[in-house]
Amino acid sequence: MPNAALTAVITGAAGEIGIAIAERLANAGYRLVLSDLDLSRLDTLAADLPAHSVLATQRHDVASMADAEALAKTCATLRTGTLRTGIDCVVCSAGLYEDLAIEEVGPEEWRRSMAVNLDGTFYTVQALRPYLSEGSAVVNIASVAGHRGSVSHTPYAAAKGGVLTLTRSLAQELAPKTRVNAVSPGLIDTRMIQALDADKRNAMVAAMPLQRLGTAAEVADVVVFLASPAAGYITGETIHVNGGHYLHS
Repeated sequence: MPNAALTAVITGAAGEIGIAIAERLANAGYRLVLSDLDLSRLDTLAADLPAHSVLATQRHDVASMADAEALAKTCATLRTGTLRTGIDCVVCSAGLYEDLAIEEVGPEEWRRSMAVNLDGTFYTVQALRPYLSEGSAVVNIASVAGHRGSVSHTPYAAAKGGVLTLTRSLAQELAPKTRVNAVSPGLIDTRMIQALDADKRNAMVAAMPLQRLGTAAEVADVVVFLASPAAGYITGETIHVNGGHYLHS
């Protein structure tokens, strides 16, 4: 059923997973506020989405608290005009994935990963918190790397592990008004995964129970579920979308 009165904010919306999330939420009837570093790709996405589904697009460096506050200001302006209600869903989808052996990781590389993958999630939620509606949902995009670690991706894995703990903390702090959950994708068919060494990628896929890469749309479907009333009694949880790549108890 369309959610014509509901509004979602998506960071990293011009990434492949972000695009799929925007498409799924727009098709579910959400009105969208889209942010990303790449404003050109963001505008292309907005033009491709259903008419009248995009309320605003904004250039947004998630590592910047000032940019998070600017995004919140945009939402505040919409609230007094187009929205007239709060934000119903926030999806923190922005991320940075760099292939670096530990000896290649200096302070700049470490800090950059933490700033985008972890700080950015916190800054976004903190800035938008005053505008969240009753019964709203926050969905953070984590990663299988945050659970099991990842060779040559130590900063990324550490930051995504932080996102998992941040999600559980926010679920307690923002309750009962807002539910907060995470989605942990595994090997998803994106440019990031295709850039991996082919032999390494194929070996990883062969070792998985479902023996295929996931799709961005499959991640997006779980995000839409967590944003919906069907997940109304779920908070502080992480749903794995990984084809069995990481089985946990």
